Amino acid sequence: MWVIHLPRLNLAAVSVHRFLKKNQGKELTIAQYCEGILSGNRTILSRAVTLIESNIPEHQKTAQEIISRCLPFSGKSLRIGITGVPGAGKSTFIESFGTYLTSTGKKLAVLAIDPSSERSRGSILGDKTRMEELASDPNAYIRPSPSSGSLGGVARKTRETILLCEAAGFDTLLIETVGVGQSETAVHSMVDFFLLLQIAGAGDELQGIKRGIMEMADAIVINKADGDNIHRANSAATLFRNALHLFPPTLSGWIPQVKTCSSLCKTGITEIAQCLEDYFEFVKGNNYFEERRSAQAKFWMHETIEARLKSNFYQNSLVKTDIALLEKEVTNDKINPFIAANELLEKYFKSIGKH
Repeated sequence: MWVIHLPRLNLAAVSVHRFLKKNQGKELTIAQYCEGILSGNRTILSRAVTLIESNIPEHQKTAQEIISRCLPFSGKSLRIGITGVPGAGKSTFIESFGTYLTSTGKKLAVLAIDPSSERSRGSILGDKTRMEELASDPNAYIRPSPSSGSLGGVARKTRETILLCEAAGFDTLLIETVGVGQSETAVHSMVDFFLLLQIAGAGDELQGIKRGIMEMADAIVINKADGDNIHRANSAATLFRNALHLFPPTLSGWIPQVKTCSSLCKTGITEIAQCLEDYFEFVKGNNYFEERRSAQAKFWMHETIEARLKSNFYQNSLVKTDIALLEKEVTNDKINPFIAANELLEKYFKSIGKH
């Protein structure tokens, strides 16, 4: 199994606990946040993640300073993305796989990307209470995503939460995609390994699965391979293996694997863990692991720039004053939308003295 060593601050957990009890309800300093995170204190970690999720400018400023100070202690984990069709049993799989990992000595953090405000979609957000074993595991930390917001915003905050979890000593991260559509791409842009969870149906397993999602997968796992469903699960696995042969080679050179498991009976879990071991040995051996991490860091730099520019533009006082009028003229065909956009941009650039 993979072994990862993280640098730690020499701060006793009991002292952090006493500090929190004494200062309950009081805001911590940035140094106290960092000390708590690096000592592995989950209460302080959770409070720091709450700052990341907040849209209050002061909270964001504090969060970014915490992230900057913790950054040298991050990056040492293995990041695993998990997606799947509704009803595939993601929550049960995460609990079975997660408890297996912690039983082997791993420290596990489970995060989610959920841009919706709904709470009944089979995600860890709604099913955390059903993951009782993992939720009570001292080596596991489960953190739902923000309650709502744009996919880009939620994804960025999840990316930043990953860095703090790594600094807190979690060496294995499971990032679940809860939403649909582009959320799989968002998860793929921040993980090292992407797992697609499926179930056996009536011969239509490939129906409704976007080719792009299939191409992103480093492994496909057919869940619920138990009882009378074992034969169907094996048939589905064969179907997926044949389909994967039709896709172009992966950038990493890795050949995606197809496995079966029963999260309920906890069978096939060790084989999946071995698949991950083989993958990480492979991509670290050919340097793809570091290349991918570097490309992801550059991607998130540009994403952050675009998000900041967009936010500043729409918060600009002149833009706020004129945008409603121009929207009305555009919808009434009184002005070309491109001309309207350029007019707003010209005013914005002049207002910030960059024109």
